[in-house]
Amino acid sequence: MAGKRHRVVIVGGGFGGLAAAQALERADVDITLIDRRNHHLFQPLLYQVATASLSTSEIAWPIRHILRKRSEATTLLATVTGVDVAGKAVVLEDGSRVPYDSLILATGARHAYFGHDEWEQFAPGLKTLEDATTIRRKLLLAFEAAERETDPAKRKALLTFVLIGAGPTGVEMAGAIVELARVTLKGEFRSISPDEARVVLIEGGKRVLANFKQELSDYTLKALRDLGVEVELGAAVTEIDAGGVVYGGKRLDVATIIWAAGVQASPAAKWLGVEPDRAGRVKVEADLTVPGHPEIFVVGDTATITMPDGKPVPGVGDGAKQGGKHAARVIKARLGRFGQQIPFRYKHAGDLATIGKRAAVIDFGRFQLKGWMAWWVWGIAHIYFLIDTKNRLAVALSWLWIYLSGQRSARLITQGDAEKKAPIKEMTEA
Repeated sequence: MAGKRHRVVIVGGGFGGLAAAQALERADVDITLIDRRNHHLFQPLLYQVATASLSTSEIAWPIRHILRKRSEATTLLATVTGVDVAGKAVVLEDGSRVPYDSLILATGARHAYFGHDEWEQFAPGLKTLEDATTIRRKLLLAFEAAERETDPAKRKALLTFVLIGAGPTGVEMAGAIVELARVTLKGEFRSISPDEARVVLIEGGKRVLANFKQELSDYTLKALRDLGVEVELGAAVTEIDAGGVVYGGKRLDVATIIWAAGVQASPAAKWLGVEPDRAGRVKVEADLTVPGHPEIFVVGDTATITMPDGKPVPGVGDGAKQGGKHAARVIKARLGRFGQQIPFRYKHAGDLATIGKRAAVIDFGRFQLKGWMAWWVWGIAHIYFLIDTKNRLAVALSWLWIYLSGQRSARLITQGDAEKKAPIKEMTEA
């Protein structure tokens, strides 16, 4: 890289990091984007990979391909282990260092188990492609194991699916699993009837989709129950093991448990040596910079900042995109010798969640949509935000096929390690 050009290092190729890189196009900077995975992921549709509606390549793109025409941008496949704040360098796992003049941390978040990290082996969360394919394998293997099981109690447990957390991910997953079992797999087994599958959605709070307006939350609850989802509200989970889950003081034997209840930020705060909030996020200044270090920006799920109305910026993809664009704007302003602080102003576009393949809820603030029309708006919005025309067309055709036939094409069971198969194995051999 040319030594005199301003060096911008971006850690994370998700919504925030990619938005920052794209917004810096034509700026007088050299960009290095570092990610431990080689792809950018459209996370809102990740649950559709987990439930066999879409393939991995339909919602993810190689970062190198996205930035291939940007000669000033270098992509590194590497794991960051720290930041030398004083020396202005990012430290990689192999001990090498990447120097920066401006640093943008957009490292996202992982699922949080509220102090029970041991639950993760039994209840995987959904944040990465690896998570999605693991869950898809668990779902499909449960039906295969049930087909061979002769003990009624064990078969019932195999055909029970529990989701913990009734936010958008939990709600969308619950509806999709019901349709996978009762429509897609119908008639394909001989010893079991997949439509007998039991889907249980457990929420510790008083309602589903707690961030939505009460009317939409109530509609979602009814729509889920009409689909056949058993919704358990006000029931805190106290135990998870290979054989089941304990919630609200009662135990349920189940082979497949999916976690959708909370998130924990990346270790960026530890890298920077700053005090995080309870979710591990970095408390940033009004312009998304780290206090005392105006050259370091933190965006997306890695940061916490309050909007003028007193509410925190939500941990959604659009919030990360806006944060990444804002960081780029500040850097460009400084290069133009406009060094004053530019406060970040988040504009909320709305909240969306789908309930199966024929209903959704959308909260735009001043007005709301629900039902069939909301499902179409939800679908169009998600297709629009996919990166290229090929993927938009592929996803649209996949959804049309599922809508008309109920069949899901991405149902291959890939080989996984023994640990990930253990819960089902233990259930069938107990």
